[in-house]
Amino acid sequence: MTPPAEEGGPIRVVVNKDLEDLIPGYLENRRRDIGRLQEALSQGDWERLRILGHSMAGSGGGYGFVEITTLGRQLERAAQARDASQVEARIRELASYLDRVRVETSPS
Repeated sequence: MTPPAEEGGPIRVVVNKDLEDLIPGYLENRRRDIGRLQEALSQGDWERLRILGHSMAGSGGGYGFVEITTLGRQLERAAQARDASQVEARIRELASYLDRVRVETSPS
């Protein structure tokens, strides 16, 4: 089990070897999402925040990143509630998670 994103150590995630080539691009896109989320928040674009959260919720688990799914759901709910402080907190958690995640592959 991986520690929650708010704790401090490395987070080890084991992904299927078949996805190995896709993982760097997937994680890079999530890093770009941080900027998109911050921009949407600064503009009060709650629908864009909701859509970005929904997208993360839908994709994370499929790549082996359950925490991204969890954070995506939380972002989506926070955007629906127009709760800026919760959106900000989830953006920080996502950034921390991406900084600390260490990917390992399992055999197919």
